[in-house]
Amino acid sequence: MSIKVQEIDLRVLNMRTRMPFRYGIASLTALPHLFVRCTIEVDGKTQSGIAADGLPPKWFTKDPHTPFYADLADMLRSIQRACMLAWQVEGAETVFDLWQQVYRAQLDWAAGEGTPPLLAGFGVSLVERALLDAFCRATGVPFAEALRRNLPGIRLGEMRAELADYQPAALLPARPLDAIIVRHTVGLGDPLTDAEIPPAERLDDGLPQSLQACIRAYRLTHFKIKLCGHADRDMDRLLRIADILEATAPDYVLTLDGNEQYHAVAPFQALWESLRESAALAPFLHHLLFVEQPLHRDVALSAETRRALAEWKMKPPLLIDESDAEMDSLPAALESGYIGTSHKNCKGIFKGIANACLLVHRQRTDPTGRYVLSGEDLANVGPVALLQDLAVLATLGVEHAERNGHHYFRGLSMLPDAVQAQVLAYHADLYRRHERGFATLDIPNGALAIGSVLAAPFGIGFLLDTTPFTPLSEWSPEELEG
Repeated sequence: MSIKVQEIDLRVLNMRTRMPFRYGIASLTALPHLFVRCTIEVDGKTQSGIAADGLPPKWFTKDPHTPFYADLADMLRSIQRACMLAWQVEGAETVFDLWQQVYRAQLDWAAGEGTPPLLAGFGVSLVERALLDAFCRATGVPFAEALRRNLPGIRLGEMRAELADYQPAALLPARPLDAIIVRHTVGLGDPLTDAEIPPAERLDDGLPQSLQACIRAYRLTHFKIKLCGHADRDMDRLLRIADILEATAPDYVLTLDGNEQYHAVAPFQALWESLRESAALAPFLHHLLFVEQPLHRDVALSAETRRALAEWKMKPPLLIDESDAEMDSLPAALESGYIGTSHKNCKGIFKGIANACLLVHRQRTDPTGRYVLSGEDLANVGPVALLQDLAVLATLGVEHAERNGHHYFRGLSMLPDAVQAQVLAYHADLYRRHERGFATLDIPNGALAIGSVLAAPFGIGFLLDTTPFTPLSEWSPEELEG
C-alpha cells in the first residue's frame, strides 16, 4: 500500500458557550473550533478525511501567566507544523508509518522550540484523525473493523516494547460497544439546583442548566466532579452534591477531577484524609471510581511524588490525564503508583491504542491489580470531534466517558442548518431534533446509542463540507470577542 498526503485545509468556526465552563484555572466562554480536511492518495485513489477540535484555554499549557491569545497561537503553531510535516512525507506504506514519521519529526521540532510534548502531540493528533478518516473512507472499512484487522499497520512493540508479540486485536475487545454511558461534568461554576440560579443568569434555551435539572432530563447515573483545590470549599460543595445525588440518582457512580490543583502530594493527601474522615461523605465516597490528575503535570511523575505515593497506603485510585504527554508517560505513571490514564483523541489515537493494550496486558499478568483506561472530554461537540472520540472509546471498550459538550454548548445550533440536517439524517440514534429546532444529543437513559457512529468510516457518516467555515488564514482571534 502507498499513502501520500496531497492537501490539508484548515477552517475555523467561532463557538460560544451557553454558560461558563470553569475547570482548573480556566473559565471557557468562547473558543475557535478548528476543522482539518486532509486529502490523501491511497494506492492511486484520492480521498479526503476530516478531523476537528476546539482550541480551549489553559489545558495543553497550564501557565496562569500567559494570555489566551498566546496559548491559542501556540496551539495553531503546533497544528500547522504537524500539517506541514505530513505534507512533506514523500510516501508511506501504512497510516501508522506516515503518522510515526510526523510524530517523531514533530517531537524533534518541539524539543528545539521548547514546545511541551502534550501541545506538540495535539497538532499531530488532528492530522492523525483526518488521515484515519480518509483511510477508512478509501478502504470502505469502519474504524473498529480496520483496527481489529490492523489495516493501519500498527506495530505495538515500537510504542510499548512489552507488547512486541501482540497485534491490537489480541488485547482489545472482540467487538466495539454499541453504547457509551454519559459521565456528566459538574464544573466549578455550575449551579447545583434551579433555585440557586440568579434570575439574570437563568437560561431560556430549551436545555437543562442545573445539576438537578440535568439528572431529570437525561436520567443520569455517572458524574465527574471538579475540585477547586481549597479544602473547605471542596468539602462544602461535595456535601451538597452528595445530598442531590443520594436523593435523585441513588445508584450513582462518580469520579473526581483534581485539575492539577496541587503541586505536592501532602496538601492533596490532607484534603483526601479530611474527605475520608467525614462521616457525612462516607456513603458518597463509596461510589468513587478514581481521582483524576490531582497533581500538577510538573510534579505528577517526579521521583519525589513516586516516593510520597509509595508511602501513602490509604490513597485513592489515581489516574493521570494532562501528564499523559509522551509515549512513555503511562508506564512511568504505573511505576509511580497510578492505576491508569485517560483517553482523549487530542492526546493521540495510536498512543491511546497502545495505552489500552498495555493496561489489558498488565491486568492479565497481574490479575489482582487494578488498571483503568477512562474516557474524558474537552467540551467535545459534533459533528466530527465527538463522534470520532466515541468511535475510539467504543473500540477500546471504555464503557462510560465524561461528556460535557452538550451541556456547555447549545447542541449543534452553531452549525449551518444543512449540516444539522445531515447529522440528523446519518446519526438519528445519537442526535434528535430539539423542540426548538436545533440538533442536540439524545440521552434518554443516561447513555448514547452509537450504532451509526460504528457503521461510519470513522465516526461521522458523511464527509462534512467545510467550505462554509472561515479559512484559518482569514480568521482573527478578535472575532471571539463579538
